[in-house]
Amino acid sequence: SNTGFEILAAFVADRAEMGFEEYLRGAVLEPLQMSATRLVESPAHGLAGPLEDLVAFGRELLAPRLIAPETLEEATTVAFPGLSGVLPDMGRFEPNDWGLGFELRDAKSPHWTGTGNSERTYGHFGGSGSFLWVDPAVGAACACLTDLDFGDWAKDAWPRLSDAVLAELR
Repeated sequence: SNTGFEILAAFVADRAEMGFEEYLRGAVLEPLQMSATRLVESPAHGLAGPLEDLVAFGRELLAPRLIAPETLEEATTVAFPGLSGVLPDMGRFEPNDWGLGFELRDAKSPHWTGTGNSERTYGHFGGSGSFLWVDPAVGAACACLTDLDFGDWAKDAWPRLSDAVLAELR
């Protein structure tokens, strides 16, 4: 939830004894050379930057240098097994598995990733019409930025794009 990310950002800022934006810049954006990305609003939904920077973050998730492998493993493991819920604008799922910040594909269907994505795929999408997924079983990540708010178009286009990307990699 956005509220959860805002609480997390405040917690990080408190523990780091600096503003969250400063921490984000020094700990993530600069080391990953995401120089054009800026926090322009809430830490929950306010990062703005180019596709190249989002791809750099995807590369980090595929081959971590900054994130400890144990931390990434925990973040991409089901946090609350068996919890049902709604994936925004996609529907209700039982279970609706999430890691710590990442939505986990598991066996959800229909899903915003492709039908060819493995159940190990994780990622995030937003109301801005953009997404990032990582499929460790394939060793690939896919990022998409748009200027269209999320809507029915994305439910059709994103899975087709994901399947086309996976077909090219196989």
